[in-house]
Amino acid sequence: MSLPAARWLAVLALVFNALTWGVSWWPFRQLQALGLHPLWLTGFIYAIAVVVLLAARPAALHDVVHHRALWVLLLASGATNACFNWAVAIGDVVRVVLLFYLMPLWTLLLSRLLLGERISARGLVRVALALAGALVVLWPAGGGLQALPLPRSLPDALALLGGFCFALNNVMLRREAQRSESARALAMFAGGTTISLLLAAMLTAAGATPAPPALAWSWGLAVLGLAAWFLASNLSLQYGAARLPANTTAVVMLSEVFFASASAVALGAGSLGWREALGASMILGGALLASVQRD
Repeated sequence: MSLPAARWLAVLALVFNALTWGVSWWPFRQLQALGLHPLWLTGFIYAIAVVVLLAARPAALHDVVHHRALWVLLLASGATNACFNWAVAIGDVVRVVLLFYLMPLWTLLLSRLLLGERISARGLVRVALALAGALVVLWPAGGGLQALPLPRSLPDALALLGGFCFALNNVMLRREAQRSESARALAMFAGGTTISLLLAAMLTAAGATPAPPALAWSWGLAVLGLAAWFLASNLSLQYGAARLPANTTAVVMLSEVFFASASAVALGAGSLGWREALGASMILGGALLASVQRD
């Protein structure tokens, strides 16, 4: 039986968000080449969105300040954006996205803890398949069975942490679905602003990252355009995640693996060797099972 129109609309909203995340690495790398570190860029993009939201829905600030659950959403969203945008700007995009999408594992655990959703046997099988795919990607070449499949670089670690935070972000969106969309959006964009700018300032003070370049049309207009794009994408994520079970959201968002891998391989920002191909097949296999199975 076909899904109701509202459910299809929610799924399409999530696919648009996944497309945004899947191809956002390209503008981030282009602006990084102009001297704008991805953390500074993330903070600027989200700061513009915060200003727009406050101007349009000033009452949302009251909700964010007085509901502590939205503070969790703020932190989760901020860490997600900082980790992911930094990782795809400096690492192999395909590898980063595959590790980021251990998200269904974290979602299964967090939705049980925070939402009380049951963990079915089929759900465990799907997560095990996705986890096995991630282990294939992480296992060091020539390392043998004695080598633990652990993150070996900063992009690896950022991708894993970002995926966990994104799962928490989506679960909190579902948990706080009764809050206004403007309040949830403000919490998420405020998180992207504060976490990214704090990290950027700390790293710049330590000499680990460059300070932002002088304001110029070459990147100023790009930041404004990205802010509008990310605002639309964020509202789409909210719409979909608030209307679908958290595990369904996690599965639909796996389409980002396709968008990111296809764009990265096509533009030379990632490689798809046998490890990545096998890992991606296992991760996407878990998503396919979720789309045809009933828990």
